Amino acid sequence: MQKLMSIKITNLKGIGPKVCKYFNRLGIETIYDLITYYPCCYQELKNMNLKEADHDLQVIVEGVIESNATIVRYGKNKSKITFRFATNEMVVSVVLFNRHFLLNKLIPGKNLVVIGKWDKYKNQIIASEIRFETLGKETKIEPIYHLTEGLTHKSISKYINMALSYYGILIEEIIPNEIISKYKLLPLKDAIYIIHAPKNLKEALLAKNTLKYHELFLFSVKLEVLKKNRLQEEKGIRYSFEKEKLKEFISNLPFSLTKDQENAVWEIVSDLEKPYPMNRLLQGDVGSGKTIVATLAIYTSYLSGYQAALMVPTEILAEQHFQTMKNLFPSYNLNVELITGKTQIKEKEKIYDALVNGEINLIIGTHALIQKKVKFKKLGLVITDEQHRFGVKQRKLLNQKEPGINVLYMSATPIPRTYALTLFGDMDISTIKTMPEGRKEIITNIYSEKEIIKALELIYKEVKKGHQGYIIVPLIEESEKIELENINIMSQKLKKAFKDHVKIGIIHGRLSALEKDEVMNEFVEGKLDVLLSTTVIEVGINVSNATFIVIFNAERFGLSQLHQLRGRVGRSTLQSYCVLITNIAKERLDILTKTNDGFLISEEDLKQRGPGEFFGTLQSGIIRFKLANIVEDFKLLRKTLEDAHLLLDRPDFETNK
Repeated sequence: MQKLMSIKITNLKGIGPKVCKYFNRLGIETIYDLITYYPCCYQELKNMNLKEADHDLQVIVEGVIESNATIVRYGKNKSKITFRFATNEMVVSVVLFNRHFLLNKLIPGKNLVVIGKWDKYKNQIIASEIRFETLGKETKIEPIYHLTEGLTHKSISKYINMALSYYGILIEEIIPNEIISKYKLLPLKDAIYIIHAPKNLKEALLAKNTLKYHELFLFSVKLEVLKKNRLQEEKGIRYSFEKEKLKEFISNLPFSLTKDQENAVWEIVSDLEKPYPMNRLLQGDVGSGKTIVATLAIYTSYLSGYQAALMVPTEILAEQHFQTMKNLFPSYNLNVELITGKTQIKEKEKIYDALVNGEINLIIGTHALIQKKVKFKKLGLVITDEQHRFGVKQRKLLNQKEPGINVLYMSATPIPRTYALTLFGDMDISTIKTMPEGRKEIITNIYSEKEIIKALELIYKEVKKGHQGYIIVPLIEESEKIELENINIMSQKLKKAFKDHVKIGIIHGRLSALEKDEVMNEFVEGKLDVLLSTTVIEVGINVSNATFIVIFNAERFGLSQLHQLRGRVGRSTLQSYCVLITNIAKERLDILTKTNDGFLISEEDLKQRGPGEFFGTLQSGIIRFKLANIVEDFKLLRKTLEDAHLLLDRPDFETNK
């Protein structure tokens, strides 16, 4: 299969630069991409009896044109063709829109297959497609592919068949014969041929199941190889330090750790004392206190004589972490520095020198940390906050600053533990579910647009108490102009409602990154009462005085996204509120009014949206499968993990295929 990954589709006759661009839009660049671009479903072409067909459903019928076709033109390049059509059972009218170029071919006596919507009461088919052929007695199965402009199901099918006829010989079997026999799978080559041109749906299902197993097996082998290499081959930085000093630091904190935080800290410490590198995911609900766990990992690194680096996705988050760490470490001689895109060149040069000389114990920053100029004297620990926000290459660049580095990933996007253990199988996982003491549950209400006065009253009441909050107006159309209009209309309505009693800041797509930061900083500093935004407020932003968030068109978000947004408030002992404004989907959102548990919500979100959308937000953390469905095929995934584990222990099993 490796060879197929290096052969470009332009080697096929008929795929020039123009057609190649169409395929590229679908992510197809090589012959491998093309032959593994599987159908999303199939269409059965079988002649139907119109007398038995239900009204308003799609029908497929063959017959003969009985009358001359008439055409009516209207609008710009619009047309309506009508002709009488005789099937085996009856004569009907066929209507065809915007196919004026077919007029001369629609001759009485010609055989046709008509596919379209059946209007039982008008005795009429609104045709979506017509074919100049006959069906015969056997059912034809045609693959249906996801399309893009410039490509049809027929053209995709043609090029796939061409690729298989030229290069099918290069398809190699990867799964051992005993596995194929055990699960009664097809050989890989046969499965690929059949899925694109099955004789019947039963055959298509067998091919699909074979290919599902195949891609899950490959994923499982990769996970097992990664884990095995990490545990057996890579030498890590083994920490040695006085645990009493860490315990003393914990006892001097102005608050007590939760049980989950304590467990996570000692799991990390245990990793750091091992001879191979730590590779751990710290996942926790919004506001569960992951930062203090990361801080204790950093302090452990300091006690062991090593430097640490903390990379976050935005400058505001970097500055926030910088202030938090500086406040926690003043009595411990632990030198903390910040480097972002805004840091002046002279200041950066000083930081570069101090890192190389070992004068900085902890460096916090954004993508600026992965620059080649950033070098360390003795780096031992890398922490990546909101790890899914970085590409794999970006994370790798930071992790490779030193050999055998210890790595801790943090994520506030709860994933049901069973799935997390499987999907992040090459990592160890610590989970924080319990909230810090004194936190109150956020009260969540769902209102219709007619009940907006209740939301306005809440905003006014909270601002009067000296509190702050957020209003989210999601973008309905991908247009900066429309976005600006929407946000301005909402801003005017709010000013009319509150007059000068509420200070409102606005963030929208047309603002530069610097302008957005300025508005955000004003809010963080308490100069604004309300932050009105069309964009998602940054995960991790910690404004303890923020007690309310109002989200318009809440139905446009997934449950997990809404829970993340809700997590921008309730970050202190103050009672906080979340208001969801929607006229539809109230039942779907109801779980948010009943629980603040992000893991329960993620389970429900996964059921509702399916793995495609749910895991889409974790793009770089999780592989995208072509056919397999994480939820529906989870048992199969567990089987492939078991099979991969057993096979990797065999000396004759090759992993380089």
